[in-house]
Amino acid sequence: GTSPMPLSTPSLAAALARNARVHQNLSAAQLAELAVTRGEATLTAQGALTARTGKYTGRSPRDKFVVADPSVERHIDWGPVNQPMAPDLFDRLYHRVLEHLDAKELFVFDGYAGADPDYRLPIRVVTEFAWHNLFVRQLFIRPEPADRHSHQPAWTVLCLPSFQADPVRDGTNSEAFVILNLTRQLVLIGGTHYAGEMKKSVFTVMNYLLPFRDVVPMHCAANVGEHGDVALFFGLSGTGKTTLSADPGRRLIGDDEHGWSSTGVFNFEGGCYAKCIDLAAEQEPQIYGAVRFGTVLENVVVDPATREPDYGSSALTENTRAAYPMEYIPNAVIPGRAGHPRVVIFLTADASGVLPPIARLTREQAMYHFMSGYTSKLAGTERGVTAPEATFSPCFGGPFLPLPAATYAEMLGRRIAEHDVRVYLVNTGWWGGPYGTGQRVSLTHTRAMVAAALSGELEQRAFVPDPVFRVMVPLDCPDVPAQLLQPRLTWADTGAYDQQARTLAQLFAQNFKRFPHVPEAIATAGPRV
Repeated sequence: GTSPMPLSTPSLAAALARNARVHQNLSAAQLAELAVTRGEATLTAQGALTARTGKYTGRSPRDKFVVADPSVERHIDWGPVNQPMAPDLFDRLYHRVLEHLDAKELFVFDGYAGADPDYRLPIRVVTEFAWHNLFVRQLFIRPEPADRHSHQPAWTVLCLPSFQADPVRDGTNSEAFVILNLTRQLVLIGGTHYAGEMKKSVFTVMNYLLPFRDVVPMHCAANVGEHGDVALFFGLSGTGKTTLSADPGRRLIGDDEHGWSSTGVFNFEGGCYAKCIDLAAEQEPQIYGAVRFGTVLENVVVDPATREPDYGSSALTENTRAAYPMEYIPNAVIPGRAGHPRVVIFLTADASGVLPPIARLTREQAMYHFMSGYTSKLAGTERGVTAPEATFSPCFGGPFLPLPAATYAEMLGRRIAEHDVRVYLVNTGWWGGPYGTGQRVSLTHTRAMVAAALSGELEQRAFVPDPVFRVMVPLDCPDVPAQLLQPRLTWADTGAYDQQARTLAQLFAQNFKRFPHVPEAIATAGPRV
């Protein structure tokens, strides 16, 4: 239907009511059809919709703001991640955005973030592109048809890429902006076509709201084994969250965003947003098979004649993506809810080649590594990153945390203690030398180590402490060459290894200085410097 429903913000409701061309909750087929006929996107040979995002092929962290309203000011961890915007500046920009709306054909999606009815957030997403609306329809949770009439949006996301900000007039850093107004329960996105901004802004909202309800919001994937044993996979983009959680032997709860409540874990989303650079059926069969009609591909190069995707090409970006609903993964848990985790895995892609490929952490070490959130940022996830660089992102999700990192770490630490969870650090990065000299740990070996950790088999092995990082390293693991487990043994030049390990240890120590008020037991649980 095309009749606009009342929206949570009166001025936006009025703007939509004036607008004769508003499409409400269209089906995937209708949206795909419109995206093609409107020239926004094309179809691949498999029937997936493929769109290009132009200048912005990744998130734009410098363009994200939080409106500094008196009611929220004391809660927010202000700084480069949460940049303040004055309420009056927001109001003026918002007014111009609403004027810009009037001439547009618009698409509205009503759904939820959060698979647990006790904690779900009813959202409305208004987009100017049909393909953006298909994207959010596949990624968020779609209401049952019977529930749709009772859906009352608590939050609205308005995404208008054709509206470009004027930094001088609007107080932004560029023409692009992602602004969270926590008081008005509104997210305003403009100047960027990258669809991931809509997904991550809703995640940021959940990260703000849920701690006040004693739910730990987490940037992690989750799956469950046949005996109901739940595992969480934390990690920044490119470390293997989506790949490792899509395991044919386990059921996928979700690949990116979860809450951990007093009753268990639940997915925030109803879909997956998988990286698809070098996607191959042999390596990632579940993701490969999910690219079909209804799936949205972003910035994937497609042959103009055959319409076959070229997953190996990074001509547009390394950060090529596929967005598809959970039900495209065979055996997924729908709705995405399960019990308390038994195992937590922190993923890191260490380009310096010195971290062990798997290690067990004490609870204090778990908190230390969770707050550190180390990985090497590889090309592709953010604009302008071309060579690997060491990066520390608190709670493996720094860009999406409105509250101080310690808030999330304390909550997670409490849950780990309550449920006696085993925690492992898994390095999916390099061995035998740094990036450029060494080799990437093979996915086959990583899968074998993760499987041994999840089954409990690894716990039957002998462990030795790593001399620098002090984590406990297993001496052997089924289906993994023993020398691989101790990185120093894989380097031709052990002196170079020692130097590199010291350098990384110092980076950890330097970074941890940003948390001056952490309990001593956690502050001293890091590498030996």
